[in-house]
Amino acid sequence: MSHIPDGLRYTEEHEYLREADEPDIFFVGITDYAQGELGDVVYVELPEPGDTFGPMDTFGTIEAVKAVSDLYCPVAGEVVDINEALDDDPALVNTDPYGEGWMVTLRVDDPADVEALMDGASYMAHIGE
Repeated sequence: MSHIPDGLRYTEEHEYLREADEPDIFFVGITDYAQGELGDVVYVELPEPGDTFGPMDTFGTIEAVKAVSDLYCPVAGEVVDINEALDDDPALVNTDPYGEGWMVTLRVDDPADVEALMDGASYMAHIGE
């Protein structure tokens, strides 16, 4: 069974948003379910800080031993920072997807859009757990 923390917001494409310490800034990554489906992550391609994306725009790719998948921006916003630790250790996505395995921080254009995403219970139902 996948670990689905409360207090995060989720997309149908298996990305999550976790609040940062600054207003309107959120960590974005993939869920425990998604990393489990992908298998061993070997490479993550991320955007540059300052890049902007609309909701569900592709912001990068994630490569595992058995597949390459797009990464989708959960809501419209601007990339504030990227997790450079993934350059040296992409497996952080597998070992700690909600912590050290985050991918980007995003300044969201409209915080109300975050509330429109699935909560933990809705995401759990979405993945059938």
